[in-house]
Amino acid sequence: MRNLPLARLLLALALATGGAALAQPRKKVQDFQTPQELTPEEREAAKQRAMGNNLTSYGKDVETKTKPFPWKATGLAGLVFLATVPFAFRAYRNTTKEISDSNTFGNNSARGGDEEA
Repeated sequence: MRNLPLARLLLALALATGGAALAQPRKKVQDFQTPQELTPEEREAAKQRAMGNNLTSYGKDVETKTKPFPWKATGLAGLVFLATVPFAFRAYRNTTKEISDSNTFGNNSARGGDEEA
């Protein structure tokens, strides 16, 4: 008695799917018919239609626009670079001087506040 609901569900499912499969309309198989042969003129016309009816003239009419070189942006970047170079050079010099002053190896007389051992 435990499997009675499961059996009813399977029976209903089988009836529903079987009924749906049998309710499909049946089509008769059609015979294959070979396409008719095209004449050379019709083939050439079909090729032209497939290629878009004379693509070569399209390329002659279209002008490609080239973007001009951005001289203003390049000049502005150059001015910014020239304005920052002196500050960067000064920062580099000060940093290397600080690093060389704090050198702890060897005898460095530039260490002013260090105690002598």
